[in-house]
Amino acid sequence: MANRGPSYGLSREVQEKIEQKYDAELESRLVNWIIVQCGEQIEHPPPGRQHFQTWLMDGTLLCKLINSLHPKGNEPIAKISESKMAFKQMEQISQFLKAAEIYGVRTTDIFQTVDLWEGKDMAAVQRTLMALGSLAVTKDDGCYKGDPSWFHRKAQQNRRGFSEEQLRQGQNVIGLQMGSNKGASQSGMTGYGMARQII
Repeated sequence: MANRGPSYGLSREVQEKIEQKYDAELESRLVNWIIVQCGEQIEHPPPGRQHFQTWLMDGTLLCKLINSLHPKGNEPIAKISESKMAFKQMEQISQFLKAAEIYGVRTTDIFQTVDLWEGKDMAAVQRTLMALGSLAVTKDDGCYKGDPSWFHRKAQQNRRGFSEEQLRQGQNVIGLQMGSNKGASQSGMTGYGMARQII
């Protein structure tokens, strides 16, 4: 981890707000999913933000996770390094993030490498993993392992096709949003700017 001293003032307030977004219950669900999805003998980390960060920090688990969401022989990350060198580990995190974006995770849901490496925003790491899990459940291509109730399904596109005749018929109908003048009158109205008469 980077050698950073304690933060003070506004920096500390901002960091505390970021840390409040971290969800311990979600951490447990994500750990369980990663262990089941990777399908290997992976050691369960002790609970807590610091342990979760240390568990994912080298990027190997993240790379195994994204590879497990693809069919055999079609994995996006060809070589996963077990290196202890910082730049190699950060490179693996970046590979995971690129592969997650190609998989379909929106750019706005993807964390920055330093969010995980330096532990700056572990809530953002959780958001990315949640988005990835939701996509995997939604795709339903047989690669997802684990309980489908761990993640919500994303909304699917539901395009509707109308024939030319149906579209023409729709032009003749006055929608309620356009209003109607039935029963409208100006009785009881006073001119603009005049006081209302109370009788």
